[in-house]
Amino acid sequence: MNRNNLGLIAVAAVLVVVSLVLGSRREGAKFTGADEQVMAVVTTLQPDYQPWFSPIWQPPSSEVEGLLFALQAAFGAGVLGYYLGLRRGQSKSNSQSQSRQPDRVDAGD
Repeated sequence: MNRNNLGLIAVAAVLVVVSLVLGSRREGAKFTGADEQVMAVVTTLQPDYQPWFSPIWQPPSSEVEGLLFALQAAFGAGVLGYYLGLRRGQSKSNSQSQSRQPDRVDAGD
């Protein structure tokens, strides 16, 4: 790894740690999803609001819910990484095959 990569990794690690420390310093802070936060605002503005849909299956605990979310994110990152790697490999293969072929000159001209 070169120095630029190590520097970027260090900056990313510092940003993660700082955001976690600042977020946990607030009293009563808990990590909630956007759905819960929006529902709290909507019920404040419209107390008689009834949701249109309800979940088909509710995970038994927040740990299972977090695990499923992490698996979904990992799967998506894997698919995206595979696609980007495939495209990069195809691009390198095309550029190498073009550099091996000499320029063709028509003899009839």
